[in-house]
Amino acid sequence: MSTNAATLVTTFFIALGVILGGSILGSVAGFLSAGQPPFYSIVELAERLKIWALVSALGGSFTAFRVIEIGFLSGQPAEIIKQLALIVCAFGGSHLGYILLKACFGGN
Repeated sequence: MSTNAATLVTTFFIALGVILGGSILGSVAGFLSAGQPPFYSIVELAERLKIWALVSALGGSFTAFRVIEIGFLSGQPAEIIKQLALIVCAFGGSHLGYILLKACFGGN
């Protein structure tokens, strides 16, 4: 597997893991501390964590956008495409995690 493909797959699964782990552990904490219903909390937390999963999978969103800017200014379309692919993979992983949790634990 090429380095770019491995980076895309890793980015996807980091975002997926942030959603799944953060939502499940956050709902356990909500249940233990405030007595909130855990199944409702899982879906609610997954929805709120989507943007943070994207940012954490990218390793800081400003770097990705800076590389896109530099690619536009210097005329390097390969770097722009690579960064856009990373953003799409991170979004895909976070959204898949949300969809999985919503399907498993129900939600509105």
